[in-house]
Amino acid sequence: MATPPVETVTTPADKAKLLGSVVLVIAAIAGFYALSKQGALAQWGALLAGLVLAAALFLVSEQGRRLTGFAQDAWREVKKVVWPTRKESLQMTGYVFAFVVVMALFLWFTDKTLEWVLYDLILGWRK
Repeated sequence: MATPPVETVTTPADKAKLLGSVVLVIAAIAGFYALSKQGALAQWGALLAGLVLAAALFLVSEQGRRLTGFAQDAWREVKKVVWPTRKESLQMTGYVFAFVVVMALFLWFTDKTLEWVLYDLILGWRK
């Protein structure tokens, strides 16, 4: 079964909003560097103001509304997650640490056994 093609419908107004957002970000960055002689407060103020305006303009576009809807859906899904209690988290952490120690001992024992078999019994090399 073929997947239907995805159609992206953007109006000229949405394209203008996106272009305006990009222009505002570029202007904010340029303003930050252009105001270097005015002091840090003016630099950061221009940068933050430009970025806030760019974000606001983006959020009123169709892509911004879709992003906002996606974020709201994701937040709703996060609220549905049943998070483990502190006791459960500590127990699982303990299980993981115990498994790591057991596995490390097993691998060390296997390594030493193979070393003994290969070097001492088969090849006859003594350390």
